Amino acid sequence: MTYCLGLCLEAGLVFASDSRTNAGVDYVTTYSKMHVFQPAQDRLFVILSAGNLATTQEVMNHIQRDIDYPGGGTNLVNARYLFEAAEYVGRVSVQVQQEHGSMLASSGVSGETTLLIGGQISGQPHGLMMIYPQGNYITASPETPYLQIGESKYGKPSLDRIVNPQLSLEEGAKLCLVSLESTSRSNITVGAPFEISLYQKDSLMLGHRCKFEQNNPYMVQVRRTWNDGIRNAFHALPDFAPEHHSNSAQPAAIANQQQETQQQPMQQQQLMT
Repeated sequence: MTYCLGLCLEAGLVFASDSRTNAGVDYVTTYSKMHVFQPAQDRLFVILSAGNLATTQEVMNHIQRDIDYPGGGTNLVNARYLFEAAEYVGRVSVQVQQEHGSMLASSGVSGETTLLIGGQISGQPHGLMMIYPQGNYITASPETPYLQIGESKYGKPSLDRIVNPQLSLEEGAKLCLVSLESTSRSNITVGAPFEISLYQKDSLMLGHRCKFEQNNPYMVQVRRTWNDGIRNAFHALPDFAPEHHSNSAQPAAIANQQQETQQQPMQQQQLMT
């Protein structure tokens, strides 16, 4: 399992991913799930991946081959819009999955992969899209400025409470680290090192790419501060006083309602007679 997310902010894009590909009692492996492509000076793409690792690697190899030896069709070199790039990556993903799908299915293994693609083409706005295993996609919006793939449920609450398009890239990076840390705390299959990349809109170059190990001093500080803040918020909640919120009157009200309901058929019967 894995967890990747992206933020589409007014200032640009934030990409975040864990690096764990397998987790067991005595076997843990890591692999970067953040892939950066700059096939020309007027464009930049970042692709995050979740799903079958072999499928992901083959998809990335096909994308790089098409950059090195572009053919007649659409690819990352000549896409005019971000959605065209997403459609192209979706087609490559479906092709790879179909090629190995039947053999993997016979072995009880899923060959599916889900991808996030974000970036910018000169003259077009920056953007973020999620590509499903079937090749179709959805786009981040001001109302929903983040997209997640993989083990997303544990990291979602912090995003829903805080994220908004006006966040700075640095604030977005902090929020992504909190979301990653919350997920890894609840699911052992998601873990460090965490990768964060920042893209300033219209720069057409990746500004920063950072990797955080579990014991990284900044990561430790973020973890401790977030946990302490949640505990302090809990202890600051109003005291719970059951006697002030008792529903002891409710049974009587229910009994009266039942009695009225029983009397209605009797009254109707009397009217009929």
